[in-house]
Amino acid sequence: MDDLTGKVALVTGASRGIGRAIALALADAGANIAINYRNLDDEANDVLLQIRGSGHLAVAVKADVSIPADVVRMIGITERELGSPSILVNNAGIGIMHSIEDITEKDWNNTIAVNLTSAFLTIQAVLPGMRTLKWGRIISLSSVAAQIGGVVGPHYAASKAGILGLTHYYAAYLAKEGITVNAIAPGPVGTEMAAGLPQLKPDLVPVGRFGTVEEIADVALMLVRNGYITGQTININGGRYLS
Repeated sequence: MDDLTGKVALVTGASRGIGRAIALALADAGANIAINYRNLDDEANDVLLQIRGSGHLAVAVKADVSIPADVVRMIGITERELGSPSILVNNAGIGIMHSIEDITEKDWNNTIAVNLTSAFLTIQAVLPGMRTLKWGRIISLSSVAAQIGGVVGPHYAASKAGILGLTHYYAAYLAKEGITVNAIAPGPVGTEMAAGLPQLKPDLVPVGRFGTVEEIADVALMLVRNGYITGQTININGGRYLS
């Protein structure tokens, strides 16, 4: 399915970085886009204008996807403005470094809520529409940290590992309904989040550089177009983790 014309895609955390790149790639393929963001109004509006300028429908929805009421409101706005989402990309996330010595229960709970609970809430919210359509694509962003621990901390590694379990469950139960569910596990990517983690250096990556957001978006688009890939974790990490 090269042409996504008429499909509605919801991308969380789409105001910058990987989410922005995926939203733009899906729009270029013909989809109409719901741009979710939490704080960055100007950046979200820039994505909105860029997508509309290319001739596609788009709406920007400010919502904290770790809060159930915000998710319900976001889906309602998306359905009213664009229609029922048949493509969901769970990209919203945080990566605040905490060591074993200084991490608190509050740090743990906040990261699990934003990185993992949000994916559960959004999947549950879009599933009725996808099941009615008998077609859906769900993609959630994990991380190489789920596989090797990483440098951010136990809270981040656990949240991203949880995405893999969540993906496996939904994929197994929805395979016969025309809905695929996959995860993408990037290694270090040149984003603002990575820039805020001085421990991440290109020499940690066997290929000698960070990935680009466009390289991640290419894989997301491939997963949307392919109906035979489900329950998989696509590793894009420059050789940092060999599966």
